[in-house]
Amino acid sequence: MRLSDFDYLLPPELIAQRPSPERGDSRLMTVQRETGTIERRRFNDIVNLLDERWTLVLNDTRVIPARLRGEKERTGAKIELLLLKPLGEGVWEALAKPGKRLKPGVAVLFKGGALRAETIGRIDGGAFRFRFNNAENFNAALEEAGEIPLPPYIRRLPDAADRERYQCVYAQHDGSAAAPTAGLHFTRETLRRLQEKGVGVERITLHVGPGTFQPIQTENLGEARLHAERAAVSAKTAERLNRFKEKGGRVCAVGTTTVRTLETAAASGTVEPFDGETSLFIAPGFQFKGVDAVLTNFHLPKSSLLMLTAAFTGYDLMRAAYETAVQERYRFYSYGDAMLVF
Repeated sequence: MRLSDFDYLLPPELIAQRPSPERGDSRLMTVQRETGTIERRRFNDIVNLLDERWTLVLNDTRVIPARLRGEKERTGAKIELLLLKPLGEGVWEALAKPGKRLKPGVAVLFKGGALRAETIGRIDGGAFRFRFNNAENFNAALEEAGEIPLPPYIRRLPDAADRERYQCVYAQHDGSAAAPTAGLHFTRETLRRLQEKGVGVERITLHVGPGTFQPIQTENLGEARLHAERAAVSAKTAERLNRFKEKGGRVCAVGTTTVRTLETAAASGTVEPFDGETSLFIAPGFQFKGVDAVLTNFHLPKSSLLMLTAAFTGYDLMRAAYETAVQERYRFYSYGDAMLVF
């Protein structure tokens, strides 16, 4: 298949600029792969769709205030950083805008100098390495100086509400520059009701980078590459999932990041403990080994997330679901509605 096969027309007004008034109030489209049936529901109906035969797997990464707006120490020129991942000893990999003239030794000040970063050098792929001061109190300084990194298609500055709503209620481990957005729909009450019905809940971690949401640039999908992201599946989680599936249970991955993590860990056919980086690219033709259902939002044209959805759903059924979503005015992307494919 080609990149152009994953393009579609989306009226810009369907791109959600804010979350629903209350978490969990989104719409939910259900898609049955065997029958091709598409149904329209509300997200809270998920409690009626899953039972003790299912285990939900959640990505418990936490979004950090990874966007920093500052100025160069010597010239006062404005510059913006997007933190990607820590490299140790106060050093971070980050994107810089503008970065064309950024050279080693250039220092950037944030929040009036409360946080300072010195450029070390460029990394392949356009990112930079920066060394920050105040390493012992870095997290506290970042909370004060940084912003929640809303995606570029949300055309407004983040506000105080985004600190809570662009974060899953079960987020635990700091490290993401973007939210695993399928999980944004869950409330603690919904999770409690699911568990009362006997639905299992497991957690993995994948720290989401901005590359997850970027459109693929090459027409030949065989040449497509994803940025590596840090992921982990504990030995206990792997053991419980394998035991559950051996008894006939089914696994529902919440979000494409969870799918990629589980399929990386299940490459051998069973889920193995994993702690490392994954750049797994999933497109039609991929053979799924760890996942039986996927809960996801509606994704950007030509994105790897849309290709993963098509791989799981089937290409034609994915197109039908997206055409239905556009016709019926579903809300798209990070703060939009959800789709459950099973």
